[in-house]
Amino acid sequence: VQLQASGGGLVQAGGSLRLSCAASTGTFRIKSFDWYRQAPGKQRELVATITSGDIINYVDSVQGRFAISRDNAKSTVYLQMNSLKPEDTAVYYCHADGEFPAGIGGALPYNYWGQGTLVTVSS
Repeated sequence: VQLQASGGGLVQAGGSLRLSCAASTGTFRIKSFDWYRQAPGKQRELVATITSGDIINYVDSVQGRFAISRDNAKSTVYLQMNSLKPEDTAVYYCHADGEFPAGIGGALPYNYWGQGTLVTVSS
């Protein structure tokens, strides 16, 4: 299973970017996608989550500015980022939680990380 993130770049404050993360899944069944970010000198933080049932959650600092969505047919998750602020500058990582089928009716949980894409917001 591979997660390929793209869409990062340099943008001025107030601008927008759209991140994408495409998953090559095989037999892996994705239950939820997340976007995390890690700013220089800070811990990685969860930014947004979307489940297979389309339950969505955001960290307070991006609520109302970011929107997570998924295309199940393409096994792809998106993060639309609007009204970007310098404090949004970070490496953004996609993450997938799911399971592999195991035995009859069984499942083996697992999770994967994408390689990260850099978002830089200038003031």
